[in-house]
Amino acid sequence: MRIVLFCENKYAIDILRPIQEEANQEDGHDVLWYVHQKRIPDFPLKEEVTWTHSIQEIYDFQPEAVFVPGNIVPYYLSGVKIQVFHGYAAEKKDHWVIRRYFDTYFTQGPFFTKGFERLARKYGDFEVLETGWPRQDWIFHNLHSFDAERERLLKESGRSKIVLYAPTFSPSLTSLPYMQQALVDLVREKDVLLLLKFHPLTKAELKEEYRLLAEKTEGMLWIDDYTVTKYMLMADAMISDTSSTIYEFLLLDKPVITLRAAAKELYWRDMQQPEELCQAYEEVVNDDLWREKRQWVIQNYDPYLDGKVAHRMLEGARDYIRRHGVPTHRQLNIWRKYTSIKTFGCIKKTRKS
Repeated sequence: MRIVLFCENKYAIDILRPIQEEANQEDGHDVLWYVHQKRIPDFPLKEEVTWTHSIQEIYDFQPEAVFVPGNIVPYYLSGVKIQVFHGYAAEKKDHWVIRRYFDTYFTQGPFFTKGFERLARKYGDFEVLETGWPRQDWIFHNLHSFDAERERLLKESGRSKIVLYAPTFSPSLTSLPYMQQALVDLVREKDVLLLLKFHPLTKAELKEEYRLLAEKTEGMLWIDDYTVTKYMLMADAMISDTSSTIYEFLLLDKPVITLRAAAKELYWRDMQQPEELCQAYEEVVNDDLWREKRQWVIQNYDPYLDGKVAHRMLEGARDYIRRHGVPTHRQLNIWRKYTSIKTFGCIKKTRKS
């Protein structure tokens, strides 16, 4: 099967990598990554995988399956176009927006499956298959890969626990403008090492502000890395706001604190004021209530920590093709076609569509 892994943002690398690894194990697959040049100018896997910045090259490759963690994919590409999602943040409205670019949605767990099956009945032009989320495969295989690094960080800092601050970048949802003093108080009052790991799309001035804060504050460490998953595995607790990483962390059965999260249902400790942080930290590490709520998330959001998500996804793509054949392109209205071309550009048709 000719497979395209459609990597538009840095966070998609960890999501798509398990599909590449499973394809390598199965043999018989030809995998090509599309890597967005402006957003990922230095692709960390450039020596490990076959990749291109060129949409024309992706088109000429004539893919049979295109796996996409983003919201949009060029309609003129061949292949079954598969939405694999970039996270679990169901409270974000755009998570449920159907833009008509996808032939099938591979959902993370029962909660998402039920929602997208309702939408599939409404729209009638896509399918839904529950597979789990591919980044969980990477987590499955690396649960203890960073234990030694974790112990080194704790030893060097003289602290006993690691807390991760991983806020969203969205200006209307981020906690970044309000949390500086509360974070300083946390590392002064509690025996924790605080890791600052921000979304790649965070405003540069906010990144720099916090980087400088970490430099001058004992117990804080600035993290400059494309992946957040590694640091979630190392951390004992996480602080955030309205971010998909909240659910990823809960799925590890670890406590989360947020500032004014937008979610309607809260399975973690949400603060209304930053000054609550130290108290909130004590609550989440000692209260069984939050542990029970995390178990509900694990069962309903993504119960597939079995290392086989990517296998189910490849089999799901094969099954779609067996039943429907390989789509030559996606039928869309003029507006969606315009958006696709504006985002990714035009191609020269070198084959019949």
